[in-house]
Amino acid sequence: MKLYTTTLKSPVGPLRLYANAGALTAIYLENHKRAPVLVASEEEAHPVLREARCQLEAYFAGERGAFELPLEPIGTPFQQTVWKALREIPLGVTWSYAGLARHIGREGASRAVGSANARNPLSIVVPCHRVVGTSGALTGYAGGVPTKQWLLEHEQRLRGGCMPHPERLF
Repeated sequence: MKLYTTTLKSPVGPLRLYANAGALTAIYLENHKRAPVLVASEEEAHPVLREARCQLEAYFAGERGAFELPLEPIGTPFQQTVWKALREIPLGVTWSYAGLARHIGREGASRAVGSANARNPLSIVVPCHRVVGTSGALTGYAGGVPTKQWLLEHEQRLRGGCMPHPERLF
């Protein structure tokens, strides 16, 4: 599969975007833990990458809270289930790993959900940063906890909330 890539400057550091012929496949932060080494051609004019850049720029500018992009992350069926569920977490809201496990019908699979969450290849667009510990603690994030905190606070502003901490559904 041929991949294309471009870089986007953002408030959380440079983001490396990857796409195949018709869909976004990955977004990695500068110091992303467990980011694979991908071979890709630099292509700023690629239509999917161009649209992803546009939507991410609008998100960071406070003009967009959701993304409408064709996505094709590569992962196991379980990972795909978790990543699909992540897209159901509303803007400005956090879920716990246990709550996410219950949501996908796998109560007791919090660790497996956490592992799948940590391997999400589509940072920000598939909002794995919205998952926190049961206590509400900001647990690990592939881009670092300060980045996770920045994203959650940014989404509170986008949502128009003034709460010091995001509300939790699970």
